[in-house]
Amino acid sequence: MTPRVVLGLAVALAMAAGPRFEDEIAQWRRARETALQAEGGWLTVSGLFWLHPGANTFGSDPGNEIALPDGPAQAGVFELREGAVSVAMRGESARRELKPDSDVVKVGRLSLLPIRRGERLGIRLKDPESPARKAFHGLDYFPASEAWRVTARWIAEPREIPILNVLGQTEASHCPGYAAFRIGGQDLRLYPILEEPDAQELFYVFRDQTSGRETYAASRFLYSPLPKGGQVVLDFNKAVNPPCAFTAYATCPLPPVENRLPVRIEAGEEKYH
Repeated sequence: MTPRVVLGLAVALAMAAGPRFEDEIAQWRRARETALQAEGGWLTVSGLFWLHPGANTFGSDPGNEIALPDGPAQAGVFELREGAVSVAMRGESARRELKPDSDVVKVGRLSLLPIRRGERLGIRLKDPESPARKAFHGLDYFPASEAWRVTARWIAEPREIPILNVLGQTEASHCPGYAAFRIGGQDLRLYPILEEPDAQELFYVFRDQTSGRETYAASRFLYSPLPKGGQVVLDFNKAVNPPCAFTAYATCPLPPVENRLPVRIEAGEEKYH
């Protein structure tokens, strides 16, 4: 095979690889925006009410402890007893227990979800007609670049790391190891956590030198496949704003000190205006 043929093949492969990468990122971005705008997406989260022990009334009457933008004036009562929450709907004789972060109570167009954060139990309100969903105008991104798809060394070093959230609560989370890589001539590490014991991807909460400038001040999120062959792929083109960038009623984790990077990661989502 002549050098000219080899060069031609290399150029053809490069040209084929470029559009595939760009198409993949474009498709990923479309899916990201679709998920945000979905009826149960983060743009619909429009309230968070912490329960007190005993009866917590809810309905559209402003006199309720949980005042709703839709539904009957008195829709029902959430009961918090000994760390468990139940609901009695207006017109129903039976009270039912609710599983936090799983069960949903429907009131008109609204969804009410019990959530547990540490010792606190609350009700998250989702409204498909929320102002944030109606006003959504799309996301801004740094230009996509394969240079920000980094193959890192994976160091298996399981341990528990403390993760602080915006409520001021700290929870020990399982960290299976860390990703080691270089950017801008600097040796860096990112420590992921597992969101579930059987999670099939790694979850990173990080800050960098764009935070508070071009990107959301508190952090960005990144997911990666599980390590394979002593390596893990970090695609910073898929770094995203946390839910707290879109709603004041999220309870986002904050980056551990190990994940505050002293470099600029000019990839992924920019600040949402």
